[in-house]
Amino acid sequence: MTPPRLVVDLDNGVAPWRQIRDQLVQLVGSGMLPIGTRLPTIRQLATDLHLAPGTVARAYRELENDGVLHTARRRGTVVARAPVDPDPLRILADAYVARAQALGADLDAAVAAVRDACSRSTTGGADVTSPTPEPGPRRAGSTRTPTR
Repeated sequence: MTPPRLVVDLDNGVAPWRQIRDQLVQLVGSGMLPIGTRLPTIRQLATDLHLAPGTVARAYRELENDGVLHTARRRGTVVARAPVDPDPLRILADAYVARAQALGADLDAAVAAVRDACSRSTTGGADVTSPTPEPGPRRAGSTRTPTR
């Protein structure tokens, strides 16, 4: 069986460390990287992906903080446990924030863009800023065209 490969796209607006982290979470969560699997060293993965070692170190550190990876001197970095299944909306929000930050957007601009997208949604979304006002009462006969 061919080992899974990580791919980093430097032009997609998501930080490379985040791409590595997200792909490893997906591989571990799907079982393609079972618990106990030894990962490449930071230097080796950085070389393979043509990235700085600090970029890979950040991804590994984030996953260690989440308990997904464990690093020991003799064993190297291994898969410790499957990631906790996070809220899918949080995953989307995290990806959106990463892209918005890559574009240089501040919090207010990012939130305004989400509100605008919700108000324009054709899939049943609603404006999250305020409820849609109820239509007022109709006057009797107001919909009929006058006859002569």
